[in-house]
Amino acid sequence: MPTPPVFPNPVFVALDTADLEQARAWARALAPVVGGVKLGLEFFAAHGATGVRAVAGAEGGPPLFLDLKFHDIPNTVAGAVRAVAPLAPAIVNVHAAGGRAMMAAARDAATEAADRLGVTPPKLIAVTVLTSLDAADLTTTGVPGAVADQVRRLAALAVAAGLDGVVCSPHEAAVLRADLGPDALLVTPGVRPAWAATGDQKRVTTPAEALAAGASHLVVGRPITQADDPAAAARRVVADLAT
Repeated sequence: MPTPPVFPNPVFVALDTADLEQARAWARALAPVVGGVKLGLEFFAAHGATGVRAVAGAEGGPPLFLDLKFHDIPNTVAGAVRAVAPLAPAIVNVHAAGGRAMMAAARDAATEAADRLGVTPPKLIAVTVLTSLDAADLTTTGVPGAVADQVRRLAALAVAAGLDGVVCSPHEAAVLRADLGPDALLVTPGVRPAWAATGDQKRVTTPAEALAAGASHLVVGRPITQADDPAAAARRVVADLAT
């Protein structure tokens, strides 16, 4: 049974661009339709915290998923989490492959920084296996076996470290929902409406299929942002979930 979304609706739109004005335009158009927006490395490398505030920092702006996938020694990751805390992200992620100590340090830093700033702590989630990777790709990195096995190992480690959930492919959502229980956040990229191209994602499902499998939140990018009318495309995605 899927966990009800924490945010207004389960759809977060990925604003994958280095163009500040484009990101701001998308955010303005989509904020009334989607549950939140996701800003990642491409945007952050170009514009940093100032750019994030310009897109998602306004009062009443959309909830922010800050998708920076921190992965370093525990002390460095804890410092990075503290550094982005003033942006008041709703969700922040780290790489589960960084290990339990790194994830626990990130969790502690997020809580401490939120208390200091008087804001709600972000939901802290861990990336398991990127949705651009399949079993053959994992083997080349020295991880043999099925993708789902590696995802389950890393997801269990993340929850043991005190994280709120994980990023996973919708193909692993059902088994992770069974493994982690009803309260874990399962945030799924690799979601494509039936009417959209799959692009470079290898492990994809439709939004409705992902929610039915146990996902709590969905990340949808190009099917919305590259549409002639992004707001209309977002409404179509949200409407598809209700059918």
